[in-house]
Amino acid sequence: MTDTLATDTSAVCAVIVTYQPDAAALNALLDAVTPQVGAVVVVDNASDGVWRQTIEHTRPDIALLRQPCNVGLAVAQNAGIDWARGRGYSHVLLLDQDSEPCAGMVAALLKALLALSTDNKVAAVGPRFHDRREDRDAPFVRVGFPRSQKLWCESDAQCIACDFLISSGALIPLAVIDQVGAMDAGLFIDNVDMEWSFRARAKGYALYGVCAATMHHHLGDERRPLPFGLGKIVVHGPSRLYYMMRNRLRLYGMRQTPAVWIAQDVPRVLVKLLFFGVLIGPRWRNLRFMLRGLWDGLMGRQGACPADLLR
Repeated sequence: MTDTLATDTSAVCAVIVTYQPDAAALNALLDAVTPQVGAVVVVDNASDGVWRQTIEHTRPDIALLRQPCNVGLAVAQNAGIDWARGRGYSHVLLLDQDSEPCAGMVAALLKALLALSTDNKVAAVGPRFHDRREDRDAPFVRVGFPRSQKLWCESDAQCIACDFLISSGALIPLAVIDQVGAMDAGLFIDNVDMEWSFRARAKGYALYGVCAATMHHHLGDERRPLPFGLGKIVVHGPSRLYYMMRNRLRLYGMRQTPAVWIAQDVPRVLVKLLFFGVLIGPRWRNLRFMLRGLWDGLMGRQGACPADLLR
C-alpha cells in the first residue's frame, strides 16, 4: 500500500513558468515531465513567438495560462498553483523553463516526501540537479558562518536536510502552501525560492534534497573565466543583477531570514560589485544596475525592474 501511494503521482500538477523560452528546450521539458505527473500547466509571461500556438494545437494535454505582461516569476507561480488547487491536485511541482527532469524524478520525490512526513513537518523536497556545463551535481546547502556548508549526495539512498531549495524541481503539498503562504510577488524573480524556504523553516517545517531524484538545470546565462586562474563564475545579465541586489536587501529586513545568512551574505554584495562592476563586462551597465538595485532595496521598492533603468 505504501509503495503504491508513493509512486502514484497523478495528484501532482507541474507548474512551468515561461518567458521567451527556447522552443526546443521547452518541448524537451514537456516531454520529460508530462508522463510523470497528473497535469501540466504552463504559465507564460507574455512571451513573443509562435511556440504558444504550437502547444495549443499539438499538445491538448498541456494547459496554457497567458499573462497580459511579464508579471514575474512569483506571480506566475502563484497563478499556476491556484490553477492546480482549483482542479483538486494535492501537490505542485515547480519548474523553470530551462530544467529537464530525469526519468522517475517525480516518483522519487513523492516517495521521499511521504516517508519523511511521517516523523517531520516537511515543506518541500527537491532533486539534486546538474548543469551540463559543470563537472558535478550541485550540492544542497546548510546556512552557516562565515561560509555555508555544502552537502553532496554520496548515494541515491540519501535525503539531505537543507535550509533552502531552488524552486525548479521543488515538490510542495498544497496544504503546506496554505500554511506557509504563497510566493512573494514583490520580489518578482530573484530569491523567491530562498524567501519561501526561509519562511517555511521559520514556521517549523523542514526541507530535504532527495538524492534519488535527479534533474538537469541551466543555472545562469553563461560561465566566464576569472582573471589570474581563479576559476569560473556564473554570469547573469544586468537586469538580473538588479533583482539579485535589490531582493537580498529586502530579505535582510524580513523576520524569517536567518541572521547567520545575512552575516555571511553581506560580503557577497561587495564581491559581486567587484566581479561584475570591475572584472566582468558590461562593467558600467552591470554596476549601474547593481547600485540601483541596492538603493531600491533600501527604499523598499518591489515589483519589476524600473523602466527608466532599462532604457
